[in-house]
Amino acid sequence: MAPKPKDKAKPSPASPRQPPPAIEDLFTKLNSHIEQSELKKAVRVADQVLAIAPGDEDALRCKVVALIKNDSYDEALSAIRSAKNLNFDFSFEEAYCLYKQNKLDEALELLKGQERNSETMLLEAQILFRLGRMAECIDVYQKLRKSELDSLEINLAASLILAGRSSEVQGMLDAQRIKPSSSYDLAFNTACSLIEVNKYAEAEQLLQQARRIGQESLLDANWAEEDIEIELAPIAVQLAYVQQLLGRSDEAIEAYTEMISPNLADDLSSLAVAVNNLVAQRGPKEVSDSLKKLELLKEQGGVDYRLARALDKLSPTQRETIYANRVLLLLHANKMDQARELVSALPAMFADCEIPTLLQASMLVREKKPAKAEEILDQFSIKFPHKSKIALLARAQIAAISNHHQIAADSLSRVPDIQHMPATVATLVALKERAGDIEGASLVLDSAVKFWSNAMTEDTTKLTIIMREAASFKVRHGQEAEAARLYEELIKTHGSSIEVLTGLVSTIARVDVEKAESYRKKLKPLPGLRGIDVASLEKTSGAKHVEGAPRQVAVEEGNKKEEKQKKKRKRKPRYPKGFDPANPGPPPDPERWLPKRERSSYRPKRKDKRAAQVRGSQGAVAREKNEPSASSSNAASAAAGTSSNATKSAASNVTKAAAGKGASHSNQSSKSKKKSRR
Repeated sequence: MAPKPKDKAKPSPASPRQPPPAIEDLFTKLNSHIEQSELKKAVRVADQVLAIAPGDEDALRCKVVALIKNDSYDEALSAIRSAKNLNFDFSFEEAYCLYKQNKLDEALELLKGQERNSETMLLEAQILFRLGRMAECIDVYQKLRKSELDSLEINLAASLILAGRSSEVQGMLDAQRIKPSSSYDLAFNTACSLIEVNKYAEAEQLLQQARRIGQESLLDANWAEEDIEIELAPIAVQLAYVQQLLGRSDEAIEAYTEMISPNLADDLSSLAVAVNNLVAQRGPKEVSDSLKKLELLKEQGGVDYRLARALDKLSPTQRETIYANRVLLLLHANKMDQARELVSALPAMFADCEIPTLLQASMLVREKKPAKAEEILDQFSIKFPHKSKIALLARAQIAAISNHHQIAADSLSRVPDIQHMPATVATLVALKERAGDIEGASLVLDSAVKFWSNAMTEDTTKLTIIMREAASFKVRHGQEAEAARLYEELIKTHGSSIEVLTGLVSTIARVDVEKAESYRKKLKPLPGLRGIDVASLEKTSGAKHVEGAPRQVAVEEGNKKEEKQKKKRKRKPRYPKGFDPANPGPPPDPERWLPKRERSSYRPKRKDKRAAQVRGSQGAVAREKNEPSASSSNAASAAAGTSSNATKSAASNVTKAAAGKGASHSNQSSKSKKKSRR
């Protein structure tokens, strides 16, 4: 029978769709997730609310804040921008996301149209801090001092330090009646201010106190040991830096090396500071290892060397220093292509900083292109006049080394704050002299004399030095009248020293003899010259060269030496015992001190002509003519074939004795051979 066909399964009736949960229940869940910091769940519930009510502002704001707290800044920005048509104001949240993404200019632009409350002002201050605009940042913090914000003094102290006003930190804390030990963050910042004012020992004590306060407070908050180590890593790095400044280099290097570990990967900023300081402390030593350490800070997946995005928290100066140290290490390692590539990328990263330009100039000098180096330094000094000092000094140095003396002098002349310092004046005068600009050198000296004459200072040392050098310069170049005037001013204002008087007399004698005579009388007479008649000495024709005079002196000196030799006592020679000087005997061998091989009487031992000649294939054994074809087992049995039984036994005994002493010195084995010959 054919099998019965199976009944087809009947479709089950469609289950009724469950109604969506009420919005009130979803908001209850959302509130619960936010209170318990379950951020991902809060985002999902907020999406459910927005699916039901797309225009709900509270749900959208909860979602954005949850994404920001979960560090999902891209998603938060997309959520904000998707709601632009709803006319909700998320400018503050958007500015914060841009700030966290290091898009600082865009974030600051968004805040300009916001209401000036404590939240927007605090974010503005943080953006200005990151941009390095410390003066504006401090102004905002000063305005916020009236508002009761937590940790405001910590941020203000950090801003003062980076603005170069570290000496004001302690005064600010005293005015607010806050102790540095009130928190480990404030203790850390206060210690940094002490470092800036060269109080290293006090800074070290405060950093140790900050670490102790941090460990106690974080342990009370039930932090894990690894998390505490990461949180307090900046304090450990700064302690090592203080040890480095105090001259305890070994301790500092050991501390830096311990900190460079995988555990510190979560705090990449502290790792970067530790690596950079270790590289700087080592210098050109261990270049390859230092380059490997700097690779830890590189953005993963990139072809060129770029610092990781997490290091955007570092200040521009810190990031610039890390790049500069890498370039210097590449130069020490002679990796010119990599150094050139990195140097060419630095001006775009740090457009208004002088370090990239200086590195470019150093690369050009190394490539023997000093003129090009001078050109780029000059362009930077024109473009950024407020930062031109280092660039101009570098240009002057390169030009001076390249014998471009006029360019070097022009570069130094454009640095106003050191223009009239004695060292600068001396360098300018020397450069202009070598360039042949004598008039320009004289103007430099005149300007310096005028500046220090009008300077409101009690110390006249610099004026005295410059006036002396100016007078000496004018004498060398035939300006005796000007030189005499300078010497006279020196005597009137600073008294008559011997050096100035002698310089004045010798200079003014070429112009006005009577005046020189009047000043000469002020000089103290030299002892031992009172009996000499100077007038009669001047009338003499002077000493004449007489032939033979030197010879007479030499003869007289020779006679004196002979007299001294005659005065010496002659001692009798001492002879050895039993020696008769009357019958001395045969003379000793004059070659007795030479080695035997170098004496004329030495004759080398004859070689054994009966020595066997090795012939045949490789490895063949040489045989004597009368030797039988069978090879003997040892030398003792071969010698025994031609001797008697007594000789054979004696030879065997001697062989055993020599073999027993084989491990001792060679002298002992030679003695045993001598005995056998007897």
